[in-house]
Amino acid sequence: MNLGIRLGRALLAAGFLAALFGAPAASAVEVAGYKFDDTVKVNNQDLKLNGAGIRYKFVVKVYAAGLYIADKKGTAADVIAEPGAKRITLIMLREVGSDTMGQAFIDGIKKNSDINERAKIVNQMLTFGNLFGSIPALNKGDIVTTDWIPGSGTVVSVNGKKLTDPIPDVAFFNALLKIWLGNNPADSKLKSAMLGDAS
Repeated sequence: MNLGIRLGRALLAAGFLAALFGAPAASAVEVAGYKFDDTVKVNNQDLKLNGAGIRYKFVVKVYAAGLYIADKKGTAADVIAEPGAKRITLIMLREVGSDTMGQAFIDGIKKNSDINERAKIVNQMLTFGNLFGSIPALNKGDIVTTDWIPGSGTVVSVNGKKLTDPIPDVAFFNALLKIWLGNNPADSKLKSAMLGDAS
């Protein structure tokens, strides 16, 4: 076998091995011992994990949070402007009473939306604030997903079980997003993490 043929075969073999082993398979992101999938499907749309981190209250870990959108974005404005389905996933890191959790959501909206914005979504806020009444508490390891489904509304589920019918109006979902991504976020480090800053 001449040198050219042997060299060609060696290069082909090297290329095959590089393709097989060179690029690591996409893996889930681990936060506080829990995994966030790189991609999820919402309303038959593939969404990418934009970023994930931990919500602290003082020094206590409350939950891990991940943001999923169609194309990764680095600013809150770009996330809100991104069309299509979106998902916020919370994984509880401690037990929290459902009333406490519901009130925290409402307080977060108030801190990041002005009175005119809130006036337009007051009914949705009432519905959302009451929906946690169907469960006594959120326990460690429980997963809360809040999905925006275009043409339908905001759907909240706990461990895969829907808590309510879709809550209409994208303005309401955007108000929810601002709890974590607004000017007065629940946790500034978590905001950075959800916007893809791994530092």
